[in-house]
Amino acid sequence: QVQLVESGGGLVQTGGSLRLSCAAAGRTFSSTVMGWFRQPPGKEREFVAAIRWSSGITVYADSVRGRFTISRDNAKNTVYLQMNSLKPEDTAVYYCAAASTWATLPEEYVYWGQGTQVTVSS
Repeated sequence: QVQLVESGGGLVQTGGSLRLSCAAAGRTFSSTVMGWFRQPPGKEREFVAAIRWSSGITVYADSVRGRFTISRDNAKNTVYLQMNSLKPEDTAVYYCAAASTWATLPEEYVYWGQGTQVTVSS
């Protein structure tokens, strides 16, 4: 089992920044990849970014590339999502998730956190 706990959400103005954290407990080989997803109001959950624990290789959705940065601290078993130049369309509940293989689809992720709300005001 892998337990994931997100933190760092909140209310920010357009152009502002937030950093989300995801602390993983019980990490094993079953959580090779960590991903961030988001679910805007009334919409489907969508991929934001992913990172491999071992190599640090990353991938981003086109909508956030250049503004968001995913990183990890292996010693702390924590993954971060630094979000800069935030826009109102970034408003969503943000989730971190763990997968055993490289993946960008929600159904490929096995473990999920509870989510944290990010609201960007215009």
